[in-house]
Amino acid sequence: MWLTNSSIGRKLIMSITGAALILFLTFHVLMNSVAICWPDAYNVICEFLGANWYALVASVGLAVLFVIHICYALVLTVQNRKARGTDRYAVSSRPPQVEWASKNMLVLGIVILAFLVVHLIQFWAKMQWAEITENPATYNGQPISPANGMAWINIAFSQVWTPIVYIIGFVALWFHMNHGFWSMFQSCGWDNDIWIKRLKCIGCWWTTIVVGLFIAQAIVFTVRAHSIDNIVPVCPETQCTEVCDGTQCDEPGCLGICVDKVQAETAGTEGIDM
Repeated sequence: MWLTNSSIGRKLIMSITGAALILFLTFHVLMNSVAICWPDAYNVICEFLGANWYALVASVGLAVLFVIHICYALVLTVQNRKARGTDRYAVSSRPPQVEWASKNMLVLGIVILAFLVVHLIQFWAKMQWAEITENPATYNGQPISPANGMAWINIAFSQVWTPIVYIIGFVALWFHMNHGFWSMFQSCGWDNDIWIKRLKCIGCWWTTIVVGLFIAQAIVFTVRAHSIDNIVPVCPETQCTEVCDGTQCDEPGCLGICVDKVQAETAGTEGIDM
């Protein structure tokens, strides 16, 4: 089959999967914007997605696209190196039209993959996976609802190394995505001089906006996590609006567990049973 056996077919598959991943990143950054502007709405979105069948189908589809993209990237890299042989070491200078990113797409992809692993451990494993396995993750000994996305954001960005790793990953993503945006159109046949210049301009703007928003969000999340007491072991008494017994706390700054509020028999006051 020419899609898998020919170089053009492989590049076409790379282009299709790359386009789908770019669209997902655009959706992801918009969803993160909700977390900044409307924390309660972000938790609602997290609960809506969760381990519901449509979210699971989307997650599996996204994972398949990512694996295919990686596999074909490796195949094309090996294929290109075999085709060039030792000629790639013959000259030290590079033609000016060959971009730095195009020469380092594999390295950039590896950096992005490492960043993705960290991101999955910090969020997916503690949210959707925890809901699938019905085994909520804990923080300071307190189980946290998988749907409480704001709590997991506060926890992740309260760690000093998190924004550093994320910004490095985003910089690598900018180079990888910027080159991949226009090259995927080139692989599909839009390779004339006029359109390539336009697509490079569009790709640069799109990539810069998406990655710029990601970096800005990481900074905002970090400042919030360190400047205010977002992370608390349990919901404060004033935020528990009703008597609860290990039930869900809807406050965005809480970790998802309400304190038991017990009516004092003698004094007629409320106490908290830790």
